[in-house]
Amino acid sequence: MNRPDPVAPRFAYRASVSTRWGDNDVYGHVNNAVYYQYFDSVINAYLIRQGGLDIHRGDTVGFIVRSECDYLAPVAYPGELEVGLGVERLGRSSVTYRLGLFDPQASDAAAPCALARMVHVFVNRSDSRPVPLPERLRAALQALLIDPAAA
Repeated sequence: MNRPDPVAPRFAYRASVSTRWGDNDVYGHVNNAVYYQYFDSVINAYLIRQGGLDIHRGDTVGFIVRSECDYLAPVAYPGELEVGLGVERLGRSSVTYRLGLFDPQASDAAAPCALARMVHVFVNRSDSRPVPLPERLRAALQALLIDPAAA
C-alpha cells in the first residue's frame, strides 16, 4: 500500500474544530467517519461565509461526489483540532478540495493526522444539473488555490 506524502500543502485557510463526546469509538479514538463531518463542516462554513452560498434558499447547491482520506495518526476526545482547507482544482462547476487535519497539541503539530480530498459539483437546486460557479463563490475558491510546488 502506498502511504501518502506526510508533508501537507500550505493551506490558505484553517479552522478550529472541537472533538465531541460521541466522536470516539470503542477503540478510544475519533471514528474515521467523523473526520468527514469535520471536513464537510469546514468546507461549508467557508462557502457560506466567504463565498455567499445560501444553503437554504439559493439556486445553487453543492453535492459531494467523491471523497478519500488517508489516516496518519489518531485523534481523540477531548481535543481541539485544526482543519486546513485548500483547492487543488477549480473547474466550471466543480472543485477539488485538499484538506488536512492537525492536532495543535501533538508533539509534531505541523504533521497532519489525516489528509483528504473531496470533490463538490455545484448544481441547480431545482433539477440537480451542473451549473457554472457563481462569481462570488468562484472568487472565494480561487483564494484557496494550492500552489502545486508547495505540496
